[in-house]
Amino acid sequence: MDHSGHGMMMDLPPFTLGRGLQWSADPFFLVACLVGIALYAWGVVRLRRRGDSWPVGRTVSYVIGVLSVMLVMCTGLNDYGMVMFSVHMVQHMVISMLSPILILLGAPVTLALRALPPAGRGRKGPRELLLALLHSRYMRIITHPAFTIPLFIASLYALYFTPLFDFLMGSKPGHIAMMVHFLAVGVMFFWPIIGVDPGPHRPGYLMRMLELFAGMPFHAFFGIALMMASEPMVETFKNPPASLGIEALADQNAAGGIAWAFSEIPSVLVLIALLFQWYRSEQRQARRLDRAADRDGDKELEAYNAYLASLNARGN
Repeated sequence: MDHSGHGMMMDLPPFTLGRGLQWSADPFFLVACLVGIALYAWGVVRLRRRGDSWPVGRTVSYVIGVLSVMLVMCTGLNDYGMVMFSVHMVQHMVISMLSPILILLGAPVTLALRALPPAGRGRKGPRELLLALLHSRYMRIITHPAFTIPLFIASLYALYFTPLFDFLMGSKPGHIAMMVHFLAVGVMFFWPIIGVDPGPHRPGYLMRMLELFAGMPFHAFFGIALMMASEPMVETFKNPPASLGIEALADQNAAGGIAWAFSEIPSVLVLIALLFQWYRSEQRQARRLDRAADRDGDKELEAYNAYLASLNARGN
């Protein structure tokens, strides 16, 4: 189907889940997702052949994350999302708040660092370039909460409530750029919070939870603003095709409800992941302390035995 934004007032039949899930691939996202899965699979196979293990849970999480991108960009959801605000909002929420979390829990950067071969002394290969990027000032800036939280919020309000959204929806490259932006902003926001992959910012678990909850209420407020509006707020969705049988304001209210409700899902997902990581970290710390205590206990026992031996020698 032709995705030509405003000019695309094609006659789509009324939306149903069956029609929304029909295959209708966007070539850019299809190729990007397949390449992403292929590279990840290469990394896992390379580790296995070397005799190293890689957690199955991470692989499953990453693959589901990439498939969730395909679900919203390579099906009828992408066609209906061009003319229905509610369907577009489902796309936006999944690609910016669900896909990034699942992809990050798959630890793709850690996998790349372990799977890529070192280039050798004095040379720079993909592994060295990736390490340089991770340690760069640029990466420190774009993963800092002072940057990620405002960006996360601005990509909602500054996009939907200005003419920028209509401009991007007016062309296929614009629409692709907007969806890539949503995915990238989601990854930047959740990366320091989930903290599976190495990165410049690694705050404590309590701080990560505060970062998470600093961004989420703004999603809810955005949803409420759409639900409470008494007229259509986004030009692109003001005049939906008659064949859809929908009313623009009702569809906008539904979009607001989706944005409001969806903000809870990533919060719960990330909270569970953080609590699990925190528990694992505490367990590791406890085991380290036990080992240290055992070593100290052994030393004390040896010292005590030596003391008794010296007393015994003196007595003799």
